Amino acid sequence: MIVLNSIFPVFGLIFLGVVIKKIRLTNDVFLAASDRLIYYVFFPLLLFWKIGSASTMAIDWALCGACICAVFFVCLVSWICIQIFKVGDFQAGTFSQSCFRFNTYIGIAIVMNATGEEGVRILGVLIGFMIPIINVLSVSTLIWYSGKRYSAGERSRMLIKALVSNPLILGCMAGIIYGNVFPRFPQFLANTFELAGSLTLPLALLSIGGGLTFSGFREHRRQAILSSIAKLLILPVIGYVFLKLFDVTGLAFYVGMIYFTLPTSSVIYVLSSQLNSDTDLAYASIVVSTVLSVISLTIVLTGFQ
Repeated sequence: MIVLNSIFPVFGLIFLGVVIKKIRLTNDVFLAASDRLIYYVFFPLLLFWKIGSASTMAIDWALCGACICAVFFVCLVSWICIQIFKVGDFQAGTFSQSCFRFNTYIGIAIVMNATGEEGVRILGVLIGFMIPIINVLSVSTLIWYSGKRYSAGERSRMLIKALVSNPLILGCMAGIIYGNVFPRFPQFLANTFELAGSLTLPLALLSIGGGLTFSGFREHRRQAILSSIAKLLILPVIGYVFLKLFDVTGLAFYVGMIYFTLPTSSVIYVLSSQLNSDTDLAYASIVVSTVLSVISLTIVLTGFQ
């Protein structure tokens, strides 16, 4: 029942997003506006509230260390695959980030259904640590394969901008600070955040479904399947090894394994379009990893409960 109760609501809403887009109850203009509201307003508020609600929110350094090592390892694997499988420069940046980026929205929804509030707080803190590192790896790879020559100063500015302008990082960091300074939220603020939070995940999942497209899938299916294998098979296996090496146990271990089996993020499309990489491959990778993640998440939810 844990699989049905945790996965079905999430992917049911994603599928509903596909359906209502097909029957034109939503369109690209609505989805673009919805994505901006979620990314810049509602989701940072949700993270701030969930993390800040726990007074003296402890940081699980072992969990963060294990996840960082696993992501670096798979990033290296992606670079090796680019050479072995002759992935072109135009596809390389997109391919690499598809192997280790994670879908935050699906992650929070799955963890909330499977573990409750405490698991969401653990994942929220982990997100705050992982997003900066993943952005550095992604932007650096995209710049390297972009075909453009950037000065060291330009590269530094692009990386810094990607970090300081990320609202999810800001939401997580603000929640950690608040949770360690104040005992709890005033009731009027807690009620406000609860109302906003009740809207955030359903709207985010509907937007994910509405944004799924098979544009360029046939042409890029080989790279999309390969990156999904790295994301949903190699990363969980390597992640499991590092969690054991770092002696991560209990709920943190469970949350870590869920994190490793999440599909790739739709952010790869945004970065690919900004830094001269293949957006059709981004679309294909998002679709393939989202569909196949049902299998990887099912294995983790049933095998590591």
